[in-house]
Amino acid sequence: MFTGIITDIGRIEAVEQRGDMRCRIACAYDMATVDLGASIACSGVCLTVVDKGDDWFDVDVSAETHSRTASDMWEAGRRLNLERALKVGDELGGHIVTGHVDGFGTVEGVTEVGGSTRIAIVADDAIAPFIAAKGSVALDGVSLTVNEVEPLSEGVRFGINVIPHTAEQTTFSEMVPGRQVNIEIDILARYLGRMMELRR
Repeated sequence: MFTGIITDIGRIEAVEQRGDMRCRIACAYDMATVDLGASIACSGVCLTVVDKGDDWFDVDVSAETHSRTASDMWEAGRRLNLERALKVGDELGGHIVTGHVDGFGTVEGVTEVGGSTRIAIVADDAIAPFIAAKGSVALDGVSLTVNEVEPLSEGVRFGINVIPHTAEQTTFSEMVPGRQVNIEIDILARYLGRMMELRR
């Protein structure tokens, strides 16, 4: 489990195809405190540490994970939002995030409003029913509040607001139209959606 509060920005140093894809991610974590087998959310994707050094860790990215995440996410040089797994007793500053990506959206627009940044995201029909105004959503692993929702003929457009602190502590300062982002819907919405599906 995670909270969507980013604690470091990593960078993919190398990508190797060996059945699954192996990525080496540089980071500022004290890796002496990170066990092999530990979970780290990488831009919203819960991955397992399979090797590590003083300032890096390796993860294996399965074909399933690759197919369900943003298309250009696993390239050398890409910066990733990182969050270590929640410990019992830690402050829950964002919302409950599982690290299981439900789909991805595309940045439609980026607008400066005051000191903050307004970002419009378009997602498909599979995501649309689970996005609610003033509800929670995780984008690239970042816990955010949905400001407004607009149904489209196919899918949904929704807006989020990024304050300067969040932009500085995450990769959101790099958002541009056309960029894909990983979306994890709120876990309560996921289970409610499944219950309604079974009732039908």
